[in-house]
Amino acid sequence: MESRGSVPARPVPYEGVWRFTAPAVDVSVPQARHAVRDLLKRQAVPLDDDVAEGLLLIVSELVTNAVKHAALLSPELAVEVAVGEEWIRVSVEDNHPYRPTALETDYAQTGGRGLLLVREITREAGGACDVEHTAGGGKIIWAALPLNPRP
Repeated sequence: MESRGSVPARPVPYEGVWRFTAPAVDVSVPQARHAVRDLLKRQAVPLDDDVAEGLLLIVSELVTNAVKHAALLSPELAVEVAVGEEWIRVSVEDNHPYRPTALETDYAQTGGRGLLLVREITREAGGACDVEHTAGGGKIIWAALPLNPRP
């Protein structure tokens, strides 16, 4: 409830939610990364360089996973960026029902550690990440990072 004479709270200028879709093809990986980078600059989101680079790497990994593992059942994917006063959250949604898990480090493998990398970047920044099912049977994989990471 607002008291008389008080100023209603206004969102900070960079707050908002942006969502875009892309085909589940290889070229969408760098396009998604560039779109998110451009959005962060356009909205003047106050991210430190390390967090911004980590966030863009997360976007690349999540979109790559959707392209590699979900394209057969999900020819389109969605990327969402939500920015609040203290947090930024990126998510990638596809319509494939498989819920991936982060593999442990296996140096004999040449791939398959994208979610492990996402989890580590998120943990180091003091954030959180998870996989959720959608009502339509697909999934959303998300990572949230603080705008001001812990030291």
